[in-house]
Amino acid sequence: MAAPPNLNEVTSPEHFQNLLSQDLTRISLINFWAPWAEPCKQMNEVVLELAKKYPQILVLQVEAEDQADIAESFDVEAVPTFVILRGHTLLSRISGADAPKLTSEIAKHTAPPSSIKPQSATDRAPASAPEHDAETPEQLNARLKKLMTQSDVVLFMKGSPDAPRCGFSRRIVGLLRDQGVQFSSFDILQDESVRQGLKVLNDWPTFPQLIVKGEFVGGLDVVKEMVDNGELKELLAA
Repeated sequence: MAAPPNLNEVTSPEHFQNLLSQDLTRISLINFWAPWAEPCKQMNEVVLELAKKYPQILVLQVEAEDQADIAESFDVEAVPTFVILRGHTLLSRISGADAPKLTSEIAKHTAPPSSIKPQSATDRAPASAPEHDAETPEQLNARLKKLMTQSDVVLFMKGSPDAPRCGFSRRIVGLLRDQGVQFSSFDILQDESVRQGLKVLNDWPTFPQLIVKGEFVGGLDVVKEMVDNGELKELLAA
C-alpha cells in the first residue's frame, strides 16, 4: 500500500529543511527511528495511521543513524523519539514507544486554535552549557586531555558499553568488540562540560568520538571505514 502523500522519508538535512520550510504554519511530526529497534517498528505503524488520519500534518520519517546531523540537532539520544512542530516552533517531544501519548498530542495540536503555548522554538540558538564554577576553560581542556589519555583507546559515548543510550554508540561498541579492541569509555551524558568541550577541542559536533593514544580518530562512520580497510588495526599496532 502506498504511503499517504503527507508522509516523507527524509534523505538529507537539505531535504529535511526544504520540507519543513514549505509551510511554517503547518503542524509537523518528526519520527526519529532505527531499523534495529523493535519498538520503532511498532511505532512506525502508529505514525502511518496518524498520517492517514491527519492529512493536514507533515510527517517526516528520519532514520536516526543515517541522518546523524538531524538527530544530533534535535539532541536525540534514544529511538524512537517524536518531535511535534509548528513551523520551527517546538510544541511537544515524546521519548519512547508511547502510542497513546503521541496520538493525544497530535489530536491536541491539530485541534482548532486555543491557548496552547509552545514549549520552545527550535530556530533559537541552543542554550549555553552551564559553566562549572571552579573550572576555567584552561582547566577544562586539561581535564579533557587527561580523560583522552586515561587508556590507549578511549570511547566518549552516550551511556556505557553494556548499556548504550543511542544506536550510534551501540554500533561503535559492537565494532570495537568485534575487533577485540580493549577500550575505556566515558558517558558524555553525565557531564555537559565534557560533552560541549570535546565538540570544540576535537572539532567534531557529534558522538560517539573515538580517541587512540590521546589523538582524536573520528566518529562511527570514520571508525567503520577504518575497520573495513584495516586502518584501525594498523593504528592500534603502531
